[in-house]
Amino acid sequence: MAEYKLRRDQIREFETMLRTEERTAATIEKYLRDIRGFAAWLEGRQIDKETVSGWKSWLIASGLAPSTVNAKLSAVNKLFQYLGWKECRVKFLKIQRRVFRDESRELTRADYDRLLSAARERGEDWLELLMETICATGVRVSEVKYITVKSAMEGRADISLKGKIRTILLSGKLCRKLLRYAEKKKIVSGERFLTRDGKALTRYQIWREMKKLCAKAGVQPTKVFPHNLRHLFAATFYRVTHDIVKLADVLGHSSMLMRGEDLSDDACRPQRTCRRESDYDCRTHLRRCRFKDVCMR
Repeated sequence: MAEYKLRRDQIREFETMLRTEERTAATIEKYLRDIRGFAAWLEGRQIDKETVSGWKSWLIASGLAPSTVNAKLSAVNKLFQYLGWKECRVKFLKIQRRVFRDESRELTRADYDRLLSAARERGEDWLELLMETICATGVRVSEVKYITVKSAMEGRADISLKGKIRTILLSGKLCRKLLRYAEKKKIVSGERFLTRDGKALTRYQIWREMKKLCAKAGVQPTKVFPHNLRHLFAATFYRVTHDIVKLADVLGHSSMLMRGEDLSDDACRPQRTCRRESDYDCRTHLRRCRFKDVCMR
């Protein structure tokens, strides 16, 4: 059985290849982080199928979620494919698709409202507006950069990600809030949400600031992370429209199967009903904004 040695220059070459494939910065960062973690675990040892299987077992024993283990395996498998070490690749863990989301991770509308209030009381208007923007549009954290001053003025944003371009509509209420914020911060063009140094916010920075709201808002930390706002948008949208095709288009997914996790208990459990007031508010927004402001207050 062939054995290989992983070198730093090979990792750099792999990074260059990912850039030529026009992978997103977040994807490249994730791949490289997982590969460097694998290299650190190796401690200079030779690589063969048995060694990689040992790393896989170590990841499982570490208590990582199966999806996290598979993500790390995906990174090293792609590296091995690039290097021509195909015999070193290992199989992914088989995970049965879950029909319902874990209640301990389900962000409700009440939780969302409390998070907004907590951000407002802390004087973090940027965080409050950022959470409202994600929850009102269903954009990914990596797509927030497309919500610019120009898009707020036009009421629409063109998003280019993963080789696809889609247009999302912004409600008049959200646009007014975004423009007032831009005027307050003296932002005349470009991205709306930036650090004090004028740099784009990272996924980790947003995650960290949202976690700080948990205690004040009285919301379980397991429910609070940026992508859960997108889940809330999806669940609310589907509960009102029951149109999974339209939902897939709005969220930018090519496969409707990927919506299974987003359509959480509010959308899928027949025994749980929604407050009539909430349903009325959502329908009103849909009539006025043509699907573009499902989660705005």
